[in-house]
Amino acid sequence: MAMSWLPTTVALLILTSVASAQNTTGMSSIAPSTNRTESSLYYFLNMSGRDQADFQPLTAREKAEFYRKALFGPVMIFTAAASAGIAQWKDVPPAWGQGAKGYGDRLANYYARQAIQRTLRLGVEDLLHEDNRYFSSGEHGFGRRVGYALKSSILARGEDGKQHISISQIGSIAGAAFISRLWQPSTNNSPGDGATSFAISMGANAGTNIVREFLPDLTRHVFHRHEK
Repeated sequence: MAMSWLPTTVALLILTSVASAQNTTGMSSIAPSTNRTESSLYYFLNMSGRDQADFQPLTAREKAEFYRKALFGPVMIFTAAASAGIAQWKDVPPAWGQGAKGYGDRLANYYARQAIQRTLRLGVEDLLHEDNRYFSSGEHGFGRRVGYALKSSILARGEDGKQHISISQIGSIAGAAFISRLWQPSTNNSPGDGATSFAISMGANAGTNIVREFLPDLTRHVFHRHEK
C-alpha cells in the first residue's frame, strides 16, 4: 500500500506540537532532570529520572505534556532520522526502494509507529490510571537491578505506586505492531508479520529497560559532574 500520506501526516503532527510548545516556557515541573539534554533523553525513553521510592503520580495534563515532549523532542527526531538511514542502507524493506522517497517512507514509518504506540499508551493510561514511566530500582547488585528492569517491562504503576500488569504498555505495542501492517509492503503485512513485530518489540522493550536502569549511572557523571 502506498505511503504517500504518511509524511504529510507526520509533518502536520510536528507543526501542531510546535504550536502547542509555544505556550510552554522554562523547565517543566515534570522534567526528569535539571539538565535539558538529559531530560530530552529521559522523555524519549519514558524515564522518570527518579527511584521507585520517590514515585508520584502524574495528572492527565502532566501525562499529556510528558507524551508531547517525548514524541516531538530532539532525541525522537534524531532517532527517527538515524533509524531511517540505517533501514535505507540495509534496503529494508526492498519494496520502498532508495533515494529521497525511500528515505521519506522509512522516516515516516518510524515516526508513525512511534506516534501510534505512544498515543494508544497515553489513552489507555488515562483510562486505567496506569503510569508506565520507568523508575529506577534503587537496588544494589547487578542481578537484582537487571531482574527488576526485566520485570518492569510488562508492569505499570497505579496511582498508589504499586506495580501490576501493564495493559496500556502491552496493548499499545500490540496495536502499533498490527496497525503498522496497513502501510507495509505485501511481503511484510500479514497477521503473522504483525505478531512477529509485536514479539520483537516486547523483547526490545525489555532490553531497553536494562538500559533505563543503568543509564542514570552514566548520565550522572556526564551531566552533573560539577554538582556537589
